[in-house]
Parts: sequence; C-alpha cells; structure tokens
Amino acid sequence: MGSVRWAFRCGSWTPSRSDWLLAARCIQPEEKDRIGQFVFTKDAKSAMAGRLLLRRFVCEKMGIPWSEIRLERSPRGKPYLAAPLKVSSDSGPAWSFNLSHQGDYAVLAAEQGMQVGVDIMKTTMPGSSSVPEFFRIMTRQFTAYEWSIIQSAGSEHQQLAAFYRHWALKESFIKAIGTGLGFNLQRVEFHLPTEPLTQPRALRQTKMHLDEEQEEDWIFEESLLDADHHVAVALGPADKLGSAPPPSSLPPPSTFTLLSFSELVASASPLTEEDSAYWESFKMKAEAPSRQSDADTST
Repeated sequence: MGSVRWAFRCGSWTPSRSDWLLAARCIQPEEKDRIGQFVFTKDAKSAMAGRLLLRRFVCEKMGIPWSEIRLERSPRGKPYLAAPLKVSSDSGPAWSFNLSHQGDYAVLAAEQGMQVGVDIMKTTMPGSSSVPEFFRIMTRQFTAYEWSIIQSAGSEHQQLAAFYRHWALKESFIKAIGTGLGFNLQRVEFHLPTEPLTQPRALRQTKMHLDEEQEEDWIFEESLLDADHHVAVALGPADKLGSAPPPSSLPPPSTFTLLSFSELVASASPLTEEDSAYWESFKMKAEAPSRQSDADTST
C-alpha cells in the first residue's frame, strides 16, 4: 500500500523569472490561464504549487509520463485524473489523492486503496472581530462538546489553535467524501487524544463520531508543519460498501516531506512555449490583501 505526504512552502517562495516561467510551461494551458487571473501573488503561488504537486505525484507514483497527464476538475472544483489512464495492472490498488493550500503551505496527501482528504489551516487572529465574536459567528459549525474543548484550551491563541485543528479535521472528512457545502458539520464530532500534538510527529488517535455514533471505518492523521500550521488527513473506505483497514494494521503515520522548488519540478517536462508576458503580469501583482498580510504577520 502506497502513501504520500508532501508539502511545499509557497509563502516563502520568491520565484525567479526563470522558475515562474518554467512552472507555467509545465502545467496545462487552462490552469496557467486560471492562475494568471489571481489578483495576488500569494494565491497564484499556492495554486501553482498545488498543480505541480499533483503532476509530480501522478508522474512519479502512478507512472504516467508528465506530458500525458490530463487533470480535470469536478463540478465542485476537485481535481481528478482524466481517462484514458495508462497505469500498469501490477501497480496495486487504486490511488486516491487530495490537495489543500492555506497560510504558507500547499500540501498533497495520497493513499492506495483508501479514500483520502487533506486540509491545512493556519492559526491566525481574526482580521475584523474579537476572538469571542469570531467564535459566536462560527457557533453552528461545531457541536457543544467541541466548543467546550476549544474554549477550555487556554489563551485566546490556544483557543484559536484548537478551533483550527477541529476545522481542519472536519474539512478533511468533507473533502474525502466529496460532499461539499451541503453537509451539516454538526453531524461530525471529533474527540481528540490527551497526547499533545507536537512537531515532528504525526498522530493517528483522533476519533470521529458521525450522527452521535463512533465511526470505526475512518482514520485521521494529524501533524504540525510548524507551530502555526495544522494538517489533518482523513482516510476512509475506498467505496461505500467497503471498510478501512484497522489502524493497527497500517504502518505508522507519515509526516509531511517538505519539497524544494527544484524537487517539485524534478520530473517535469514543458508542455507549452515560454510566455514572457506571464512573468511581467506576475511581477505587477501585490503579495496579498493588506488586511491579510497584517493578520499573517501578527501571529
């Protein structure tokens, strides 16, 4: 059974002209155009890193040549590999993969023989309201039990960290099942272990209750990329009739491997000609909205 956990720190990535133009040549033209429409470089870099992570995974782990990879999006925007696939029959169980980017990182999680969802959240102070007011606005997203855990975490920053940890867990599950915005988040309740989450270890002890019943077929891995970035990975049955292997039968949870840009494009081959105007457009963008920049530097 294969397992992949990769991360790329796009927040501190300052691409050179040659790096940005190479990256743009190595993704599909429609994705290049979509990324070019982002107003801020922060968002453009995150989206570009996500596409390169996906293509690197498909090329290196699924054995499909870079130039033959065709990624499309579901109606909800989830990327998937378009047919026909030239995957050898001896490559083992089918892969499931998922991406997330938020804060300073883009992450990819992939698993053979299991459904996977991943979410990353950065602990930041609310930009326009106090922490109690922010929590009041978000009340309906968590159960009374979860709020009791979040609000008893200590300082406001510790409460926010607990909030984003629960949020990442919920989002990882939603992304794994592909339900989207119509899912009532109060149907799922997470019970965290007493063991604290610390770097660089990954934990696999959190339990999920679905409609007030403990869900045995879902496994959740949690890790910290740094003090402020929490990642949750949801692993579940590959199909609705199946069941996931017991956690005891799985190898220990993997921590995320941080890739450099050169590692990100190590297997890449250009798909299009160089477009110098793409760099000029990128250079003109601001890094992020001023309020978001302030929020990110205040923690």
